[in-house]
Amino acid sequence: MHQITPAALREADARDRRKRRLALGAMMVAMLIFGANFVVSRHGMLNGLNPHDMLALRFATAGLLLLPVFLAAGGLRNCGGVGWRRGLTLATMSGLPMSWLLLTGLTYAPAAHGAVIGPGVVTVIGIVGGVVLFGTRLTPQLFIGIGAVLVGLVCLGIAGTTHTNPTILLGDLHFLCLGLLWGGYPLVIQLWRVDALKATAIVSVLSLIYLPFYALFLFRGFDVAPWWVIAAHAVNQGLLNVILGLWIWSWSAPILVPAVLGRFPPSIPVIGTLLAIPVLGEIPTGLQIAGIGLIVAGLVVAALRGSARPPAPPQQREIPADAQGEAEPERRP
Repeated sequence: MHQITPAALREADARDRRKRRLALGAMMVAMLIFGANFVVSRHGMLNGLNPHDMLALRFATAGLLLLPVFLAAGGLRNCGGVGWRRGLTLATMSGLPMSWLLLTGLTYAPAAHGAVIGPGVVTVIGIVGGVVLFGTRLTPQLFIGIGAVLVGLVCLGIAGTTHTNPTILLGDLHFLCLGLLWGGYPLVIQLWRVDALKATAIVSVLSLIYLPFYALFLFRGFDVAPWWVIAAHAVNQGLLNVILGLWIWSWSAPILVPAVLGRFPPSIPVIGTLLAIPVLGEIPTGLQIAGIGLIVAGLVVAALRGSARPPAPPQQREIPADAQGEAEPERRP
């Protein structure tokens, strides 16, 4: 067995710190992309595109660009190297079903609601999943934060039922289901230790199944919106939100423990709500402001709940050995 020198350990620690700082910066970029997406997508809805068009743009762009990665990783034989059960789970949580909920919800409810409700649920699921799966410590701040988020969601629900547009509550329900799916994605990425680019390729390529259905039954021609709107939303949906944003999310999740990862979603409501005012002219009502404020405050309090429980020593950790989830002891040099 090779001897590990102190110099090698210091070098490894420095490399880990650099990787962690890079993950923190990358997650800030991802939150900006995800927060702006609610507003940008809503803009597309108001300029001729519908959810079906946006889904087609999203996965035609990302799926075709990442098809070589998917094929190189194993292709259809074993679903990009992770197995069909895991591949379909990933595609459900961050692919076609999740994206449909997001884009359909934006046809009924303001972008600010989507930017608050979805990430709010994601953070709650991340906290609960961190406790159950990774041993994150429970603290009083954790309970206070989750309680504030739930009260804020109730406020938005009441505001949606009393608003002049009764479909807002339907949109909010879409965002709630979106959060339930999306919140599990970083947890399974950490649990299964799936390579970030491979996971993004699997999600994108499996979602290409939507394109034949769209072409046969839902395609309305290329003149439904100005060409620049179509091109801009292809870039936003496919390149920014899937290839860049989802890859960052997948890559950073195993590096940042759940306690740290959970500190980022609170920025999504802030970005989405503030952008919706000048871009879309969406001014929230008093009850909506109260709900948004409670959710954002709850997310911040919960995110500052403290560190996760220290992981097991390296020689005691286990890693999945294959796509069926059989585990074997982690090997050390």
